[in-house]
Amino acid sequence: MITIFDYGAGNLRSVENTLAEIGAPYRLVDSSEDLEAAEKIILPGVGHFGQLLRALDEKNVRAALAGRLRAGVPFLGICLGLQALFEDSEEAPDQRGLGLFPGRVRRFPEGLRVPHMGWNQLTALAPSRLLEGVAPGAHMYFAHSYYAPVVAETAASCEYGTAYTALLESANVCGVQFHPEKSGPVGLRIMRNFCQL
Repeated sequence: MITIFDYGAGNLRSVENTLAEIGAPYRLVDSSEDLEAAEKIILPGVGHFGQLLRALDEKNVRAALAGRLRAGVPFLGICLGLQALFEDSEEAPDQRGLGLFPGRVRRFPEGLRVPHMGWNQLTALAPSRLLEGVAPGAHMYFAHSYYAPVVAETAASCEYGTAYTALLESANVCGVQFHPEKSGPVGLRIMRNFCQL
């Protein structure tokens, strides 16, 4: 069973539709009690870094989420859900991220059109269970104005004025900056791969 954490602003419907399409059972939750029983967790994200992290604190789920990740529960952060894994963000400098990975999420440099929307190519940097069966150089759908730095756990990067993390994977914790639920058959494959972790 996949647990989708609903913080009030994520892109839930398209994630739900994708899981239904691949036959993966799921449930929506918004409490620490529900997270403590989760077998796999998806944190979808559309919105503002500060809004997401404040919601985690207001719902008192930060500790429960950290506990499940320490317990080895597979986790997938999508878009803002990936950015939340880092220490902080220029989008909300006063808001602390989950801090699982080092570095600050930054806004794309001036002169670039933001949000960065559309299809962009992945550059594989390391083996990834999420990318099993995905052809090298696959194109995924992106929609974001901020980006996470390339870190040791970055399995695939993308280039838009600067190189940034498109996919990271460390033990049970995965994150993607792109939207697999909007990336056609390749996105479906990535979601299937996560469901099989």
